[in-house]
Amino acid sequence: MGASSHRSVPVVLAVGLASGLALAGCSSSSSKPSASGGTGSSAATSAASTAGSSSASASLSGGSPAAPVALPDLSGKSIQVLAEWSGEEQKSFQKVMDAFTAKTHAKISYQGAGDQTVTVLKSKLAGGGAPDVALVAQPGAIAQLAQAGQIKPLSDSVVSTIDANYAPGWKTLGTVGGKVYSIMFKAANKSTFWYNTAQFQQAGVTPPKTWDDFIKAAGTLSDAGITPVSVGGADGWTLTDWFENIYLSQAGADKYDQLAHHKIPWTDPSVVQALTTLKQLTGDDKLMAGGKSGALQTDFNTSITQTFTTPPKAAMVYEGDFAGSVITSTTKAKLGTDANFFPFPAAGSLANFVVGGGDAALATNDNPATMAFIQFLASPEAAQAWASQGGFLSPDKNVPLTAYPDDTTKAEAQLLISAGDNFRFDMSDQAPAGFGGTKGAGEWKDLQDFLSSGDPNAAAAQLEKDAAKETWQ
Repeated sequence: MGASSHRSVPVVLAVGLASGLALAGCSSSSSKPSASGGTGSSAATSAASTAGSSSASASLSGGSPAAPVALPDLSGKSIQVLAEWSGEEQKSFQKVMDAFTAKTHAKISYQGAGDQTVTVLKSKLAGGGAPDVALVAQPGAIAQLAQAGQIKPLSDSVVSTIDANYAPGWKTLGTVGGKVYSIMFKAANKSTFWYNTAQFQQAGVTPPKTWDDFIKAAGTLSDAGITPVSVGGADGWTLTDWFENIYLSQAGADKYDQLAHHKIPWTDPSVVQALTTLKQLTGDDKLMAGGKSGALQTDFNTSITQTFTTPPKAAMVYEGDFAGSVITSTTKAKLGTDANFFPFPAAGSLANFVVGGGDAALATNDNPATMAFIQFLASPEAAQAWASQGGFLSPDKNVPLTAYPDDTTKAEAQLLISAGDNFRFDMSDQAPAGFGGTKGAGEWKDLQDFLSSGDPNAAAAQLEKDAAKETWQ
């Protein structure tokens, strides 16, 4: 989360990235998920149908998977990598690093920094001992580092690999001042809502399409003695995701783009309206596991896990596609049967939308080994090494859908692509890091305070006060 470059990231995403993805993607004709969740196959076809359909093909690009990328022998070389991943995600990324080592004989050491990755990276850049490669979830922060000369442009070989495997918008997202500084390795569909199929069945509830239907379903679950929603409010970034999905659907893409770059103030009526909508959930303790205080003490992982344990503490939980790997690794629930997902309920007139995020690889030096690793990350080989493990979506158009381990993940990938012009990159990830990406500060803290106080106008005023402290571009 850092200020973007002078180019308009949202416009690029709306026109270049989203349209490019729409052209690159495929989806199959299908039906909506049932309350019972059905089979794994139904999980794949269900949610994808919400976003439309087209003919399926061997890969997201509609062509054949690309040939393996040619890399040099790097025997005796070592690479240090910094990223946010821990736990199961780190184990999956280890398979990517192992594949690179097997291919080049280079050694890789890894450090996980969680949601403080940008802070840790900046500290290491300033104090020495910077990693060779970092994977960062905030394109704005990457732009700041590029403008400050703290990271290196990617080599021609890396850019050629990007051109061969990515829709143009993804390349543009990592471009600053006409040079490519990063490439998105791991994408995220952050408009997925996960639910416990047995809990829905017990209350006679079906997946809601609109926010009003969602609130009604929550009430029905509550009346049946089932806590409706698990909220991971201890991690402030989850609350930014809630807000962004509501705001995009309600205020529309143009307003979203303006707010993402502080072209309109956070006191704009559209912000207050979105917060007021969110309060329909957060203002009613009986709708959240543990009420407000419980939500503020529940971290992301726990919010997911407790929805699918026995007995469950809630019937549904919102977060991105990456929640699927948490479900499968920490509970006995099976995706597509015990656990399923539906698109985030539309709070406004924009219904077919996706808020997305992702982790982009950057280089702090131009050593051959550093560039070779990023070139590998830009190839289908690297993506498939993680895709087979689950909990992963690749923006690489040459990754075949067959690389994903289950139909649920295929559906998530299809939804990400089929949103087309209604795809928007995570707003907080585009903001200056001090506002949109710092634990205990800025938007993260302001939305936690809003969860506690429930005052939309006061929250909007504080958000604007904190936003005004930063330099926006």
